[in-house]
Amino acid sequence: MTTRRWAALPVLLVAVFVTTLDFFVANLAVPSIRADLRAGDAAVQFVVAGYGLAYAAGLITSGRLGDLYGHGRMFRAGLALFTLASAGCGLAGDAAWLVAARVAQGVAAALLAPQVLTLLGDLYRGADRATAFRWYGTAVGLAGVSGQVIGGVLVAGDPLGLGWRACFLVNVPLGAAALAMTGRLLPRPLPPPRRAAPRTARAGLDLGGAGLVTAGQVAIVLPLIEGREQGWPPWAWWCLAASGPILAAFVRRQRRLAGSGRIPLLDLDVFADRAFAWGLVAVALLFGTSAGLSFVLALYLQDGLGLDPLAAGAVCTALNAGFFAASLRPGRFGAPVLLLGLCLLYDVVARAAQPYQVAMALLVVGAGMGLIMSPLLSSVLSAVRPERAGATAGVLGTVQETGGVLGCTITGTVFFGTLAGGDWRSATLAALSVLVAGALGVLAHAVLRPRARTPVTATSGGQHDRQPDGLECGRP
Repeated sequence: MTTRRWAALPVLLVAVFVTTLDFFVANLAVPSIRADLRAGDAAVQFVVAGYGLAYAAGLITSGRLGDLYGHGRMFRAGLALFTLASAGCGLAGDAAWLVAARVAQGVAAALLAPQVLTLLGDLYRGADRATAFRWYGTAVGLAGVSGQVIGGVLVAGDPLGLGWRACFLVNVPLGAAALAMTGRLLPRPLPPPRRAAPRTARAGLDLGGAGLVTAGQVAIVLPLIEGREQGWPPWAWWCLAASGPILAAFVRRQRRLAGSGRIPLLDLDVFADRAFAWGLVAVALLFGTSAGLSFVLALYLQDGLGLDPLAAGAVCTALNAGFFAASLRPGRFGAPVLLLGLCLLYDVVARAAQPYQVAMALLVVGAGMGLIMSPLLSSVLSAVRPERAGATAGVLGTVQETGGVLGCTITGTVFFGTLAGGDWRSATLAALSVLVAGALGVLAHAVLRPRARTPVTATSGGQHDRQPDGLECGRP
């Protein structure tokens, strides 16, 4: 059984890698998509935004579906849908078809993501869990920092004459192979301890709550994705203003359901644990910093330094290399190294240094991200009760995606606001200042983090084991 559990890890990691990658991989394909499909500005924006919006909006509900109907079953359903939707993207004959397929991809990715986190928690214990989450963090981070590189290589390399379609069709053989192996390699997870539910409790999907939380997330994420591109029109501000009351109604509904003996979509008691709540803030800052950096680099290297996409991708490989090397041995010094790397990058840009010097600074930034990514994710989940793991994993995924969107939006707003003067260096430095502030927030969490009160793992004998402390779980 131990061998089978470890054999299942690559299947889970392939799923999380391709779904994270697809958030970024389409960026460099947009010009080719526009020319080939004769797509307008709104259509090409939604090729990117439609995926992220559907992904972020569906995570909490998808996590609850896993709790109700089985995480393995929902994983297989999500993987099958993602593979089919990727084929639909690659075969799209017009812009409307492509946008619809991208939204379907986002729904499938939302269905997959919480199940991966929960299956990792169920399948592995103690030191094995720390190892599994280390590889999970590596997969997520590598997909995030290499998305534009891989997209540029696929578009420029034009394999089999597919052009931009290769960015999506590459998922089909990967998804099909992973799907074929799920029945054999995904064993039954070790049963977690479950608390006896009150006799009056009725299990089921809270459809009203699902509608409210989805509407609230759309009201936040949609204007953040599209608002800057469209010059912050009135509808964007109305959506943001409406998100507060909608989410407040969701919270009231969840409390009312819990008080009446019904099982809510999301157990709000989990936020009472300061380790979980503050950990979510750190996750949002880390993913916002990562996404904001990817956004700034794509503009600075190509438009600021005049590099072509392949040369810009070559510089960005230093970020990937640093991340991968450090993620193999994560530890407590990730936040200081991340902050140091961003400060070095700021200095390099300020001195108008050469691209190879930018790459050296990115190597340090990548190392900082690799050191902290999986320990931080593991520590956040250390406060989760097993019976609510799916829904809470959905919260974590939502925070990751929303943090990334916020990071791009805030960084982009500062960047383009400064660029109005025509100075690329000043615009990049202003954006990097935002990212340094984000890294300082991650460092503050690493230094001041509260300890989790609730253990989440269990041995086969039914005794609880505390998850290793989040910023030390990767240490030897």
